[in-house]
Amino acid sequence: MSIQLLSFDIDNTLIELETRKTNFPSAWSQIEDAEAVILCYNTGRLLDDVLQLVKRQILPEPQYIISGVGTNIYDVKAKKLLKEFSQILEEGWNLDLVKEKIESLPLPISSQPKRFQHDFKKSYFFENASSRDLKKIEKTLITSDLDVNVVYSGNKFLDILPKYANKGNALQWLLAELDIKAEQTIVAGDSGNDSAMFNIPKIKGIVVANAQEELFKSVTDLDVYLSKNIQSKGVLEGLHHYKVIPQEIFENYDHNEIQDEKIIQHLDEQENKPVTDDELKFIIEGYDKAVEAVKLNITRLGFSACSLTHNSSTGTDENYRSVWGRDGAITVIGTIPLIGDEAIRNCQRQTLETLISNITLNGQIPSNVSIDTNVPDYSGVGGICSIDSGLWFIIAFYEYVNATNEHELLRKHLPALKKVMNWLSAQDGNNDALLEIPEAGDWTDLFGRSYNVLYDEILWYRANVCFGRLLEEIGEHDDAGAYLRWSQVIKKAIISSFWPSTQTDRASPFAFADQQFSLGDASYLIAQVTPFDFSWRCDVYGNVLAYLFDVLDTEKAQSAFRFMWGVGVNEPYPVANVYPVVSPGDPDWRPYYAVNLLNLPNHYHNGGIWPFVGSAWVRFVHKLGLASVARKELYKLAKLNHLGINQEWEFNEWAHGQTGRPMGKIYQAWSAAEYISTCHYLKIK
Repeated sequence: MSIQLLSFDIDNTLIELETRKTNFPSAWSQIEDAEAVILCYNTGRLLDDVLQLVKRQILPEPQYIISGVGTNIYDVKAKKLLKEFSQILEEGWNLDLVKEKIESLPLPISSQPKRFQHDFKKSYFFENASSRDLKKIEKTLITSDLDVNVVYSGNKFLDILPKYANKGNALQWLLAELDIKAEQTIVAGDSGNDSAMFNIPKIKGIVVANAQEELFKSVTDLDVYLSKNIQSKGVLEGLHHYKVIPQEIFENYDHNEIQDEKIIQHLDEQENKPVTDDELKFIIEGYDKAVEAVKLNITRLGFSACSLTHNSSTGTDENYRSVWGRDGAITVIGTIPLIGDEAIRNCQRQTLETLISNITLNGQIPSNVSIDTNVPDYSGVGGICSIDSGLWFIIAFYEYVNATNEHELLRKHLPALKKVMNWLSAQDGNNDALLEIPEAGDWTDLFGRSYNVLYDEILWYRANVCFGRLLEEIGEHDDAGAYLRWSQVIKKAIISSFWPSTQTDRASPFAFADQQFSLGDASYLIAQVTPFDFSWRCDVYGNVLAYLFDVLDTEKAQSAFRFMWGVGVNEPYPVANVYPVVSPGDPDWRPYYAVNLLNLPNHYHNGGIWPFVGSAWVRFVHKLGLASVARKELYKLAKLNHLGINQEWEFNEWAHGQTGRPMGKIYQAWSAAEYISTCHYLKIK
């Protein structure tokens, strides 16, 4: 049965709310028989707002608009409201009495601006309302003989509507008027007020990846499509799943086609110029050398951290002769574009097998496994466990299975994978959705970050998404939904804790010390939060991953980019891992930073330049829509990888943060693998 009607939410479904970015109009214009499908917007916005989006060509013109959370239906071609529907809403509705009762409640509720109100809708702001608060509101209205519908969404927006007014009822009425069956209809949304659409029997649904926990909860038992992409890209993915659009339309349109003028103005003319033919040729030469470098790290147990034949290993350096949980997983992810190379694919799989076959009884992934002795090590410097090894492992396992469809590998290791997730969950000792990380317990294993560490929390979010997707692959939909819902709780906790704002509602519980909110507004996600203090340093890798993994929206990512670009984290090469560096005398300085002179200012984890992080930076810039700038940054990264200590194209481990001179091990696996991945991301290869 062919699809006849599409009913799509707008904000954070078809467009990004803050920036209004969307790829939907471009994709919609490519659908050959688009006129045969009725397009309807089903939104909480008022009608005039939606018409302005259409007039400004932010969205294509639909045939119908359901506005005000299901309180109006507008026929666009006839340019009239369908008054027959509005008459249904009058029963049991008294706007003045609603206002009187709601505003008399001893709750921190405030009215939304007048432009969001109309005769059949009263809208309020109510931050972090509990289920008890909402039940109290409902009881107050019922005892006042008001037959109404209470809709709460986005953990912030409270709408009081007539009894029959919601997005689902309005859509059902329209379908009846048009004589269209529910099974001929697709709905898409991201928040709680969209749930009424999904609950229409036999309807087809698309839940975008950025959907809020309340929507995930409401569709647990429904047959809907959970997109892997966010916002309009997620909608297009769902339309491809339901065979409304072909594969090429889904793949060819993304947010990168739209550039933000505020960011463009932040760059000089040279920085926004396309790479020259010679520069592109150099980038491609680097790609070929990166493939060679990765293959130098193929061993019988999986990917080594660096080439065993080109690096001496004595003393503490002997642990480089290992398959590392973190390094190996990142190398697996980076080499996914080479999945067709049999040697690479076998090594990817062997890396995962080596690590998961050495987990502890309680589910800890080893820090590394010795290639010479097969002996696993579960700790790093000072005997501290590596938390991010397990996080990266879950992400890499998902990326591998997603690329290969090796479901037998997934089923074989599913019990162990569940143990890994349980062990990671146990690191959230106070059940606040964020992990508590021991000092130096992640990739910066000689750098003093602890408790709630941005980088690790971003990976924790992504690991929950990836594990939920793995469970989906084998049909465990209930458990998959639980992990996907929890990921949204983690995302909310990250933004609340790591993006300080003086505008935070003082009635809400504080994420950390009260004094934080009087200090200023963040331009980026801060590096660390503990119960006793916080760090204003900018963890570059953490912020970059936050946008790549869709924790940050584009507006916040633009802010973080402007800060990081402004302070020059990409100079002389992309990119220093932290800004500003920690110097002796700073409260964050640790005496062990001087061990082997590794973490002196601008060294190693203390502001050193890391090529694998630089690759993520290039993808971050490209995702912002700065395609030309991203290629320029990739060219700079290619020059860094080309430098070498002894010869060209060594893909060194790291470089000095000021001089840019390469240091550390040569032919580093993740430096080469991430360069490969980035070339494919930018469609250079």
